[in-house]
Amino acid sequence: MICYFCFHCRLLICQLPTVIIVIESLVKNVMIGWMQSMDSSEEQQTGSTTPLDVRLVDVAFERLEEMIVTRQLPPNTMVSELQLSAELKMGRTPIREALQRLRQIGFVEMQPRRGTMVCGTDIRQQLELLEVRRPLEELVARCAALRASDEERRGLSELSKNIRNAAAEGDVINYLRINRQIHEKEVQAAHNGMLTNVMAASHAQSRRFWYQNIQQNKAFDEGADCHSRVLEAIIAGNVELAIDSVRDLMQFLERLTRSTLAEFSNSSW
Repeated sequence: MICYFCFHCRLLICQLPTVIIVIESLVKNVMIGWMQSMDSSEEQQTGSTTPLDVRLVDVAFERLEEMIVTRQLPPNTMVSELQLSAELKMGRTPIREALQRLRQIGFVEMQPRRGTMVCGTDIRQQLELLEVRRPLEELVARCAALRASDEERRGLSELSKNIRNAAAEGDVINYLRINRQIHEKEVQAAHNGMLTNVMAASHAQSRRFWYQNIQQNKAFDEGADCHSRVLEAIIAGNVELAIDSVRDLMQFLERLTRSTLAEFSNSSW
């Protein structure tokens, strides 16, 4: 008799190096949040500064993330708080906090005496990331199918239509924006705070990879179809179908990644 628990233990051990990165990112995010709350408390007591508007940091983070994903800030580019503050017409404090969050998900690297550098992407790392995502995406789908509210299911239904429309238009930027919304809303519908933190980094890294590769592989329609089937199963509350649809989606993503890797290997000869 095969031990189900042992099988998953072995799977986890195989994926341990990448899992450690995800867990390390989660721990760092928690610590940063705690430190920010302590700083905010101290500022309120001293009255020396105004507590940072968290929403402003979110806006800075989203705009910088999109600039990196769409290669407006290409890999190996050196950036500074002053430069980005002027470009985004925002104060340096939210820019600084946004850069720290981007560092936690592997988008930028802080280099002493040089500044902040935009990190590159790696195809083989994307395959490792998909290994980690697979069981987590299944868990998200399971929880969302069971726990989503009626309002959340209506929102997912709208996103299902939107992703198909974006695919038909062939607009990669709009497609990836909706893709991001889908992942965020699915995780929110799962009602598990730990999943929210863990999945954010992996989804962000995947978006960088797909921006560079999904358009040339003309995979919009198949990708949209896979996402829509996951959404429709969650909306229907069908746990088994949701998990099966996630597996189809992950197989599609792995196939596309391996195809990209093969093309890259052939072109390098």
